[in-house]
Amino acid sequence: MDANPSDVSSSGVILEALKGIPLIAPGDDLAAAIQAAAVRSGLQFRDSDVLVVAQKIVSKAENRIVRLCDVTPSPRALKLATETGKDSRVVELILRESTEVLRARPGLIIVVHRLGIVLANAGIDQSNVAGGEECVLLLPADPDRSAATLREALRLRSSVDLGIVVNDSIGRAWRSGTIGTAIGVAGLPALLDLRGTRDLYGRVLRSSVVGHADEIAAAASLLQGQAQEGTPVVLVRGLERRGVAGRGADLVRPRAEDLFLTRPT
Repeated sequence: MDANPSDVSSSGVILEALKGIPLIAPGDDLAAAIQAAAVRSGLQFRDSDVLVVAQKIVSKAENRIVRLCDVTPSPRALKLATETGKDSRVVELILRESTEVLRARPGLIIVVHRLGIVLANAGIDQSNVAGGEECVLLLPADPDRSAATLREALRLRSSVDLGIVVNDSIGRAWRSGTIGTAIGVAGLPALLDLRGTRDLYGRVLRSSVVGHADEIAAAASLLQGQAQEGTPVVLVRGLERRGVAGRGADLVRPRAEDLFLTRPT
């Protein structure tokens, strides 16, 4: 990048990928790895900086890796595997990680994840996971707790008040392509409620609630990439700190308010 994050003004936002994050293995100290990468990148954390951390390295550090040889498919998984052509052991894990199957077709199962997120195949992934085709990676058990734990560990190391966003690439209904989405948040608002403020013409906003953490997650994904980039952590500097700190769970619309998931009576 041409701009130096240390020179950012209040009128702009700078994103910088941390260089030299190693391949993360179960039990690794993520805070130590991130701190070391910041030093290698010539960056010093500041209060109100936000770190966007790819879900994959969080899951790896928390040992959310599953060997398929250890999975026994249930009758339901075997049936759904036949319908979709997917590995029945992977289907079993999808069912375990989900509360509801919404749609299924060959090669794809759309579910409501136990975290409340609607996504494909329960977010289970095999790319960039050691162990080959016999190992898969699950989402963190509690991404908000993961974000809060990492934030506290970095605070103890650097004495800086950081915000943390754990992001993942998720598809959307009626839109092609995946986009970075926040699944864990700590130290910053997940939502910004603009209702009651006024627009340029003085009109009172009545329904404007911004997915603040999702916007940050999507911006960081531009630098994180999806394949061999090796840049799973992005520093975001220059965001105005407003609102009350929230959680990734705040971004999940309550079922009773969801016109698509809730069937009319």
